[in-house]
Amino acid sequence: MKETTLNGKTPDIAEENIKKLRQIFPDVFTEDKVDFEKLQQVLGNYVEDNNERYNFTWNGKGRALRLSQTPSLGTLRPCKEESKNWDTTQNLYIEGDNLEVLKLLQKSYHSKIKMIYIDPPYNTGGDFVYPDNFHDSLENYKKITRQIDGDGNRISTNTEASGRYHTDWLNMMYPRLRLARNLLRDDGIIFISINDKEIENLKKICGEIFGEDNEIATLIWDKNHSAQAGIYKVYHEYVLVYCKNINLIPRPKSLTNELFEAGAMKKISGRHPATKFTFPAGTRFDAPNGTDLGQEYGDAEKVRVIKGRMLAKNNKLCENVTLEAGFTQANQMYNFFYGNRDSLVDSQGQKIVEFYFNSTGKIKIIKERSVETPQTTCKFGTQGMASNALSSLFELEESPFSSPKPVGMLVDFIQRFTSNNDIVLDFFSGSATTAEAVMKVNSIDKKRKLKFILIQLPELLEESLKHAQKDAIRTLQVAIQYLKTNKLKQTIAEIGKERIRRAGEKIKEENKDKENIENLDTGFKVLKLDTSNIRKWQPDHDNLEKSLLDYKDNYAEDRTELDLIYEIMLKYGLDLTYPLDEFTIANKKVYSIGFGMLMICLDNEITIEVAKGILEKVKELKPESTRVLFKDNGFKTDSNKANIKEILKSGGIEEFITL
Repeated sequence: MKETTLNGKTPDIAEENIKKLRQIFPDVFTEDKVDFEKLQQVLGNYVEDNNERYNFTWNGKGRALRLSQTPSLGTLRPCKEESKNWDTTQNLYIEGDNLEVLKLLQKSYHSKIKMIYIDPPYNTGGDFVYPDNFHDSLENYKKITRQIDGDGNRISTNTEASGRYHTDWLNMMYPRLRLARNLLRDDGIIFISINDKEIENLKKICGEIFGEDNEIATLIWDKNHSAQAGIYKVYHEYVLVYCKNINLIPRPKSLTNELFEAGAMKKISGRHPATKFTFPAGTRFDAPNGTDLGQEYGDAEKVRVIKGRMLAKNNKLCENVTLEAGFTQANQMYNFFYGNRDSLVDSQGQKIVEFYFNSTGKIKIIKERSVETPQTTCKFGTQGMASNALSSLFELEESPFSSPKPVGMLVDFIQRFTSNNDIVLDFFSGSATTAEAVMKVNSIDKKRKLKFILIQLPELLEESLKHAQKDAIRTLQVAIQYLKTNKLKQTIAEIGKERIRRAGEKIKEENKDKENIENLDTGFKVLKLDTSNIRKWQPDHDNLEKSLLDYKDNYAEDRTELDLIYEIMLKYGLDLTYPLDEFTIANKKVYSIGFGMLMICLDNEITIEVAKGILEKVKELKPESTRVLFKDNGFKTDSNKANIKEILKSGGIEEFITL
């Protein structure tokens, strides 16, 4: 039987890599050190020894690499009161610095994530760029969440005047992407939204981390058609697509017979002609003032849809259907063309009017514009449409989050590249669009039971407001007022969690006639980054006796047994959504994780009867293998501990753990 003692550290990634190297090249090790001269000889022609070689580097790159390999001393503490469907959900929402959280997930989710989508800070001058501390990441996280440094100075934005504009951003992204790659399955894929500020740098570090051969595409998102802000109008952003092993990525599934283009993600083009819709004669479009829009904008029979995106309903194009009278469901958004009925080519004098029906059945007109040429419409919806959908979901006049991504875009990615029980990860969660997209895909395809893991830094909105600019000021004010009204903490994380709650209920309501829709997983377990529950041994050398007495229980203060259990799950690489059951055995509380995969008893004065009862429960649960964990000082006597160990060993228990 293997006996181990649990400590508060995550796996040492550098040490794990050294072990792998030793397995491949055992002869390059001398007294547990790598002999680089021997390694060069073994690698032969694959070693570049020319000083003038292609290389992408920056100030701090080496430290950023080491930071990604440094073990974390933190843990994730469960927060049942902020969760939804705690006992049954397979989804996770994690609050914390994503660098530390990604480290903590390395053992439980190594090579288990099928798809990652992230929308990181674009480094536009006002973004929050995580100021990583190479000495104490957890203490740094605490400072970040207060958004001040040790001297009380604000540290949350990265401006071009800083002198380290690109460097700071690269030092933030590089270690996080390295850790993210470890979590991807061999057939895993990652999508990264970015604009033109950092796309070149992002492509370079992705090429280094994932391999240039594993670049799949650079997609172009036609995000808006707003007024010209500079010398040229910039309508687009990008989505970089990389994978872990290009040879394992199948051709993406065809959706509604569409081509999958690695260029602009648009719906109307020379290759994709517009789909036209005609409303039945007599359909009334009642405006707030009672005016029939059919009279105001022309005969209703002649009104045709160029793009009819029901954002708050199902986030997919209304294709190959005729919308009947009575389509005025609350919060559906429409974009109508009217004018020349017979042709989209000869469109002189045509107009487009965008509007939707609010929760009272009244029409809210978004805008009206003339068009001289056919509109090239974004396949997934514009930035403005995504914002309108979010404001509608929260029942607000304005969006509580800046620059949300369209749910339809993520739905498309997820549908094409995932299946069955795959896990989707987003470690820059923001407004939690990824969670809504996963739930929506599960509602569309009942065979899928996709799970999501979202990670978000709980940025303080009041602090962000002090330094916000332009449109961000109003968005933050809307979010803060909403959170105050609903008595929620004023952080971005609270916006994300509330979005998941609302979106989940909305998806269920819209699909209430579907079979088994009541079992759709719209819940999430909330976990929060914190220091380890296991205290460090820090004796007072002037009063060693007192230190020994105080350390009798080596748990941090104000921590619960549930806190300890989740840290144990992390350290032993168990899925954090495994079921947790509680039993009473010989008057002691025993927890079973994953139907007997791990049995935990944290009570005192453990007796032989407890060990025998655990064996009986394991026989009943029939797991493939079982570990058993006790407190190191929880046994009644040392002889009891030895006897219990032998009893468990004879019963087939493979590992005996003390904490």
